[in-house]
Amino acid sequence: MPVLDGRVAVVTGGARGIGRAIVERFTRDGAAVVFSYRRDEELARKVVADAGSIGGRVCAVRVDLTDLDDIVGLFDTAERAFGGVDVVVNNAGEGRVCPIAETTEEVYDRMMAVNAKGAFFVLQQAARRLRDEGAVITISSASTVMAEPGAAVYSASKAAVEQFTRAAALELAPRRITVNAVSPGATDTDMLRAGNSQEVLDAAVRMTPLGRLGLPSDIADVVAFLAGPDARWVTGQNLRVTGGLA
Repeated sequence: MPVLDGRVAVVTGGARGIGRAIVERFTRDGAAVVFSYRRDEELARKVVADAGSIGGRVCAVRVDLTDLDDIVGLFDTAERAFGGVDVVVNNAGEGRVCPIAETTEEVYDRMMAVNAKGAFFVLQQAARRLRDEGAVITISSASTVMAEPGAAVYSASKAAVEQFTRAAALELAPRRITVNAVSPGATDTDMLRAGNSQEVLDAAVRMTPLGRLGLPSDIADVVAFLAGPDARWVTGQNLRVTGGLA
């Protein structure tokens, strides 16, 4: 029997990159999945269609993570469609390389609103709605322990997510809900390539002991472990999935 058979998962930012890989892995593992997307409806529809072609139960919801009503609506959809929620993956985020001297208030507010505020209120809904013995996985970043020029605001927003994770692990432990973070290293996604030159990507490969960029599936496999029964005794942890980079 698939390890997540009968479980219902909510995944934010599931239309592309790491989030899409998580949706695909959860589907193969037997979970019903509701994922959010912000802009690309066509891409979200393709994720749903691909899941349906292998018998998966997946639906997509357009969500602005800076809008608390949208976040509530995402969980409402999961409960109406599948009867409850067992796993939440707090994945969606926004990254932008911007030196401190050039960071505008708009850039600061947007990254903090999506990466920190949005993640916090997704976690709040998880705390209120998850069934007992559920799991929460937050996606952070190795940049919280590796200083990078231009990443001050992004790294700070992800550091906030790590603190939310630690507190939630303690608060939800009485209900046997595990809460963990996964911190990817340099992972080959649209967001990584949009924000970095090929020279920077090549340097990341040289710095990574395993000698390549990560793949979204590398991260999804670890998230699937934390969502499944084999991770029942793991909580409050931050797994750095970096190929040895951090």
